[in-house]
Amino acid sequence: MARNIQSLERAAAMLRLLAGGERRLGLSDIASALGLAKGTAHGILRTLQLEGFVEQDEASGRYQLGAELLRLGTTYLDVHELRARALVWTDDLARSSGESVYLGVLHQQGVLIVHHVFRPDDSRQVLEIGAMQPLHSTALGKVLSAYDPVAHSEVIEADRKAFTDRTVSELDAFENILDITRARGYSVDVEETWEGVAGVAAPIHDRRRMPVGAVGITGAVERLCRDGELRPELIAAVRDCARAVSRDLGAGRF
Repeated sequence: MARNIQSLERAAAMLRLLAGGERRLGLSDIASALGLAKGTAHGILRTLQLEGFVEQDEASGRYQLGAELLRLGTTYLDVHELRARALVWTDDLARSSGESVYLGVLHQQGVLIVHHVFRPDDSRQVLEIGAMQPLHSTALGKVLSAYDPVAHSEVIEADRKAFTDRTVSELDAFENILDITRARGYSVDVEETWEGVAGVAAPIHDRRRMPVGAVGITGAVERLCRDGELRPELIAAVRDCARAVSRDLGAGRF
């Protein structure tokens, strides 16, 4: 019989310990609870911290579960399942809004488009499934950055390129946009990524209220905006679609 690897067993025990309560734990608490020397416990915690599985509060020095572990916890939700749950609702959104609908997830410091419903007219369009969009300037990306701690970390560390004169690249101003996004439950992009193009997006959550993607519409500014602002009926339609998909994933009412 193969022998268990002791360091992995200890790391797993630490993660279970940190997951068992709401408060942060200090090094002494963790070492004592697991019967480890402080040096041994600190070495394992340091490794977990470097991998993003554990975070240390700068003020208190105490430890808690990290964002990367939370991200791994959502991998049971296959992208194909997310797409399958969203099919009917995104089709309805395209019909009601008259615009293209996109479903996106975080992938490699950007937004991966996993589903695209064409604008319901006779115009020539290109299927964009598999395309990547930036996190900091698109409506989909800003929603993910606002709600997903991993996306937030990545967009803060990334080079926030100015695609147009409207792109918000400065950190404080960008963080303010994310605060507004969280407060109102959706994000907008009015010519921040492409000239003449606007978009609005809202977050999709799973049964644990974890963000697993975003859904939004994109189209010409003259169709989506009125007096320089996104039309409220389009915002409402996108938010309704996101809530419907979230409910299908078990998130309940938002």
